[in-house]
Amino acid sequence: MAGLITFLILIPLVGALALFAGRPRHPRVIALLFNALAAFYALTLWQKFDSHAAGLQIVERHAWIPSIGAEYLVGVDGLSLLLVFLTTLIIPFAFVAQRFERGACALILIMQAALYGTFTAQNFVLWFLFYEMSLVPAFLLIKIWGGDKRDRAATKFFLYTFLGSVTMLLGFLGIYFSKGTFDFGQLVDLAKTGPLLNGKFVWLVFAGIFLGLAVKVPLFPFHTWLPDAYETAPTGVSMVLTGVLSKMGVYGFIRLLLPLFPNEIKILGPWLLTLAVCSIVFAPLAAWAQRDLKRMVAYLSINHLGYCMLGLFVIGARSTSSTIDAHAALSGVFIQIFNHGITAATLFYFVGLLEQRRGRRGIDDFGGLMQRTPLLCGWMSVAMFSSLGLPGLNGFIGEFLIFKGSFALAFGFTAIAILGLLFTAITFMRAMQSLFSGPLAESSSGIVDLTRGERFVIVPVTLLMFAIGVAPQFLFNTFNATVIRMAQLFA
Repeated sequence: MAGLITFLILIPLVGALALFAGRPRHPRVIALLFNALAAFYALTLWQKFDSHAAGLQIVERHAWIPSIGAEYLVGVDGLSLLLVFLTTLIIPFAFVAQRFERGACALILIMQAALYGTFTAQNFVLWFLFYEMSLVPAFLLIKIWGGDKRDRAATKFFLYTFLGSVTMLLGFLGIYFSKGTFDFGQLVDLAKTGPLLNGKFVWLVFAGIFLGLAVKVPLFPFHTWLPDAYETAPTGVSMVLTGVLSKMGVYGFIRLLLPLFPNEIKILGPWLLTLAVCSIVFAPLAAWAQRDLKRMVAYLSINHLGYCMLGLFVIGARSTSSTIDAHAALSGVFIQIFNHGITAATLFYFVGLLEQRRGRRGIDDFGGLMQRTPLLCGWMSVAMFSSLGLPGLNGFIGEFLIFKGSFALAFGFTAIAILGLLFTAITFMRAMQSLFSGPLAESSSGIVDLTRGERFVIVPVTLLMFAIGVAPQFLFNTFNATVIRMAQLFA
């Protein structure tokens, strides 16, 4: 189907335009209808995708700005398709989780279109346009509809992401003036034959792109904007930020930094692995110290994305690595990206439910909830165990594969990273004990259990966690060929 990806990108934009121009009485219903249409196109994309082919598929290429080598070039491989599906799942989940005003619904739809574009664009100018297009709605959603301290959080979010974007843009301009192309495929082919750039200039370009992507992940120590933004943002926006927007940074590392700068990654391997291990170990320690549930989940999000960076840096730093171990680590990164998006968004949803019922979200504001809300506590416990990586749930698969590959390739760093699992477990056990156990707090006596509508949202998401945890092959089949190609490229 010609223009399939273009239609997928345009559908949310048309929905946003309809909300701005039509002023409907039920904007959330309109947004969900356009999401249903986008889901249809995403399923069509999946149907036409050949999972046995490793390269780009369903490619659309049109002249755009020939004078600077910018093309409208979009296509999907296994990773892109996985992230398109993640976006298609998380955005309607956020709409169902919270009632948004018309303007907020439109901004989220614009963000959805930008995310589709970011995960399918294959030319830097187009990719950067979509990348920046996703950040502006996020800033406005925090700034206008955020909670206390939203001005500070939105400003911090803007400054970090803007400065990171500037350094990344300068880095790619340096590549363009040296090589004359913005095409990702052409640049990867050039990097295969030798260093992409010469002399010390390559390190300046590498530093600029690395900084822009590290802020977006975020990777320690560029993470300090995230807890404030996630804490202040409305529940549905936090779900989108952690579920999909944070994946743009990891995607950029896989698509840009590792294939274009293999020598630099290898030279800096120990330092990059140190940053990944710091994200894994320090983030749950920070979460352990939090009394606000939203900040706790935000810090744990940094921890889980740190696992992805550990797997990527291990592969990049060990160019003579075992093929099987490299495939395991990279497969773990891919599925961890997907699983973290689902689990983290679900945890933010549960925190939002508690905040709706109590008006607060501090750990000390609750107690003995199991006596009043057994269903809420039970389903929330499943999401916590999934985030913890309990076997049988989706969180286990990605972490197991990442550690399997990383232990063989970088034993020392991985052994230290295991501490992150321990600290995460302690953090969740403390939260479960404070929230669910003990005598019923007087302030929690009026809290009601899950409503029928809330169960309608929670049950499918939880069943998906079990389905991936028990039989994940349907996801692996989507990106296995892409993993094999990328592992060979990184090596």
